[in-house]
Amino acid sequence: MLGEPLVVCGCQPMTGWFRDGHCRTNAADLGRHSVCCVVSDAFLRYSQAQGNDLSTPAPAYGFPGLKPGDHWCVCAPRWLEAYEDGMAPPVRLEATEDSALEVISLAILQANAA
Repeated sequence: MLGEPLVVCGCQPMTGWFRDGHCRTNAADLGRHSVCCVVSDAFLRYSQAQGNDLSTPAPAYGFPGLKPGDHWCVCAPRWLEAYEDGMAPPVRLEATEDSALEVISLAILQANAA
C-alpha cells in the first residue's frame, strides 16, 4: 500500500492468509485477507454477530482468540461491510496489501487509518 513494502501486521496471535504475520493474499484466498486492522471490542462483537467469532479461543487450530488492540488481517469485503455498518476497526495502512484497493477506496482506508 502507498508504494512501500508491506510490513508485518501481527504475530501474536499469528495472522494472515499464509499465517506469516503479513496481510498478503493470492488467488486461493477467496476471503481476501488483505486489510490489517487494530481490532476493537465493537468489531469483535460485530464480527461474532455476523457469524465469525474471532474472540473465542480455538486451541485445536492454535488460535488463542483475539482481544481489543490485537492486529489482525481482515477480509477486505468483511471490513467494507463493517465500515458500511459503522463498525470497522482502524486500519494500519503500511501493513495492508494494495489488493484491498480492489474492494475499498483509498480515501476510505486513509480516513480509517490507525
